[in-house]
Amino acid sequence: MTAEAFTPTVGVSMTPSAVDHVRQQLGKHPGALGIRLAVKKSGCSGFMYETEWVSEPGSDDEIFQIADGVAVYVARKDLPVVNGTEIDFITKGLNSMFQFRNPNATAECGCGESFSVT
Repeated sequence: MTAEAFTPTVGVSMTPSAVDHVRQQLGKHPGALGIRLAVKKSGCSGFMYETEWVSEPGSDDEIFQIADGVAVYVARKDLPVVNGTEIDFITKGLNSMFQFRNPNATAECGCGESFSVT
C-alpha cells in the first residue's frame, strides 16, 4: 500500500455572463489586469464579498485565469472562504449585479448582502 498526497482543487469560476461583463468592464478600465474577489467581516451574517479592479497583483494573490483576458485575483487569506465559488452576473429588474454561489457558505442574511461559514 502506498500513500498518495491529496491536493484539493482550489479555485474560483465564472459563468459566461460574468466573463462577458468583466471583459466589457476591463475595456473601460485601462491598466486593469482583472478583478479581485475578497471578503471582509461585515453584515449581519459575518462576511461580505468585495470586488475591485486589479491594476497590480498583491504579493499574496492567487491568480485564476478564467478566460482569455479575464482573471480573478484572490488573496491567499481569503481562499478558504471563497474556494469553489462561482461568480455569475445577473439582471433583476433594472439592477445588474454579481451573484456568488459559494459552496462554503452555510447561511446568508435575509437581504443577501452577507453570509457565514463554519
